[in-house]
Amino acid sequence: MTRPATTRRWALHAGLLVVWFLASFGVVFFARDLQWVVAGWQVGYWFAAQGSVLVFICIVVVFAWRVNRREPPEPDLEGAGYAIYTRELHRRFALYVIGLLAFLLALALAERWGLPKVWVAGIFLSATLVLYAAIGVLGRTGDAAEYYVAGRRIPAVYNGMATAADWMSAASFISMAGGLYLQGFSGTETQAGGLAYVLGWTGGFCLVALLVAPYLRRMGLYTVPDYFAARFGGRWPRIIAAVAAVLCSFTYVVAQIYGVGLITSRLTGVHFEIGILLGLGGVLVCSFLGGMRAVTWTQVAQYVVVILAFLIPVSWLAYKQVGSPLAPLVYGQQLEKITALEQRLKDSPAEREVTDEYAHRARALEKKLTDVEAALQAERQNLHTQLRAIGDYKSDDEGVVQLRRALASLPKDAAAAREQWTRELADYRQRAKPMAGMPSQSTAYAGQPDGTAEEKDAFHTSRLNFMALIFCLMVGTAGLPHLLTRYYTTPSVAEARSSVAWSLVFIALLYVSAPALAVLVKFEVMSNLVGLPFDQLPAWVAQWARDSSLLSVSDINGDRVLQFAEITIGADLVMLATPEIGGLPYVVSVLVAAGGLAAALSTADGLLLTIGNALAHDVYFDGDNSKAQAMRRVMWSKFALLVVALMAAYVAAQRPAGILYLVSASFSLAGAAFVPVMVLGIFWPGLTRSGAVGGMLAGLGVTLYYMGANLPVVRAALQLQGDGLWWGIQPVSAGVFGVAAGLVVALVLSLLTRSESPRP
Repeated sequence: MTRPATTRRWALHAGLLVVWFLASFGVVFFARDLQWVVAGWQVGYWFAAQGSVLVFICIVVVFAWRVNRREPPEPDLEGAGYAIYTRELHRRFALYVIGLLAFLLALALAERWGLPKVWVAGIFLSATLVLYAAIGVLGRTGDAAEYYVAGRRIPAVYNGMATAADWMSAASFISMAGGLYLQGFSGTETQAGGLAYVLGWTGGFCLVALLVAPYLRRMGLYTVPDYFAARFGGRWPRIIAAVAAVLCSFTYVVAQIYGVGLITSRLTGVHFEIGILLGLGGVLVCSFLGGMRAVTWTQVAQYVVVILAFLIPVSWLAYKQVGSPLAPLVYGQQLEKITALEQRLKDSPAEREVTDEYAHRARALEKKLTDVEAALQAERQNLHTQLRAIGDYKSDDEGVVQLRRALASLPKDAAAAREQWTRELADYRQRAKPMAGMPSQSTAYAGQPDGTAEEKDAFHTSRLNFMALIFCLMVGTAGLPHLLTRYYTTPSVAEARSSVAWSLVFIALLYVSAPALAVLVKFEVMSNLVGLPFDQLPAWVAQWARDSSLLSVSDINGDRVLQFAEITIGADLVMLATPEIGGLPYVVSVLVAAGGLAAALSTADGLLLTIGNALAHDVYFDGDNSKAQAMRRVMWSKFALLVVALMAAYVAAQRPAGILYLVSASFSLAGAAFVPVMVLGIFWPGLTRSGAVGGMLAGLGVTLYYMGANLPVVRAALQLQGDGLWWGIQPVSAGVFGVAAGLVVALVLSLLTRSESPRP
């Protein structure tokens, strides 16, 4: 007897979701046990870094292939007109790639023949920004369908490419490899990270493909809040969804504009704030003029720049170290060497001298913090006494200058001193640990599962935080409005499924290479940088040390030789400095900077468009889709986009937090606000309007509370004791509690309000 189609469909869903769960949470739960080595790879590390991504790709490809085979083809996609349209797109794309490669080669030759570096940087930056602006101008439109969803005629492969560019933000391009360098497999007990980003940001696409994207595309919507209005009716579901979309997208876009400022200032030499404004101009030209149509084709162009900028340096570094450019396939042998180097550094007497000095500084700060007012007054008095002893306050002598700087850098009052010294104390305590507190590159989780009670607790807390972060990143992926809107642009539901598969394939090209880059750079630092005399350090160290937030080196133990614990590297440095570390031509450094800029710009485009559309289409016009209002809606969307862009630029200029933290926080917000209600609404007809409203408010409220209540400034202001954590889970993973709260409240309220007539 043949099973009904619906039964076969749900069996496919269930089977693929089980595989997804095992590949994401099942394997990593036992990662510490999977330590055996196969073909030079530690099984647990390889699976978390690469094997899981391959499984996720198989899941979305199998799902798209099986379901699309069952559905009849769309009539509009069978005609000769669509085939001619796609062939023309292929031709233009091929010409663009060839032209870009030729342009890079020409610049490399010009550099070799003596073209100054400033000209190389200026020409490449100008050319890429002009290209993006030209696409924005050519794609300008006032038509609502073109502005919001690019006319719903973007083929799956190009929508996948645009989605990949939209997805691979400044966090993916600039910060992820650095995070893997600093955090190793899983981060520390108090700061989960590492391979959680690879797992979370790829595994979430399985949820997008199986649970969300095809169903939203079938409804013919313009924005994500449109779904909540269409499914539940009334004004409040749309308004709450629009506010949540603005909140999570604004948090995300601040991180992207921060990245824009970082890259532009690095590429042009201008101040960080000026770099933000320059990059913002490129964002606005695309999203302001042409909406989704211009943004889509700009993102396709930006994807090529991003992927070339990432793969060329990592391939060169792999070839330099192991003789093969296929970095994701060969970096395992360097991982083994790093494990041996880590042990050697832990046993090094010189390294212990450095960590002992940090411990001494930590104890000194502990004494100061017992009486901050007296310690600050004594330190200020001591510096004045030394200056008086010298006798000439205005002397240019180096010692006098240093004393004046020390005096000027003292906190202004006791409150500022307490905040600064507490922050320094935490840093010194961390750096007083072996390897300056940096976790082992290949060891999963802190602590020991069979050690002391304290070590066991550290192990379980570390593993719990790692899995919580994966959960938030995956569920947040399925709820981010700027990502889901990308699948509204495909010609059909089948193309939307295929587009998710293409998206993950294009994204995986970078994501399986990021762990390789982290390992290769760490090996370069440990084997070729550590142990050098300070006067023999390579030129790239002095160049990047101009920004102490990216790199700083200091002779802590006074032996004039660089130790590993004397190097402080920011997460944003690792990718950006790879060309200099590998000794590549300057044009590759410019390409990497342009790639980081393209990654930040492409994501900022989509986010600002999402925010502008939510404010204008969903809040101001309440989803009015009438033709009479179409032009006004588009104009108001553009105005809202401009205002939000300027606000985000101002917030980014304050450098509120690191790129990775801001992006991760936005995933928690999106997952908690949207996913429980959205998925229940798609698959359960019994979900009511009251359940939807209560679920969204509960999810968003719990997530915001947990994040806010655990901010150090909030806890200090309210004089809250303890760390305020629930089960030790860090605030960046607050979405774990928000998703659970949203799901429970939505179910309970829907059961209590069953008299409401549910909408299909």
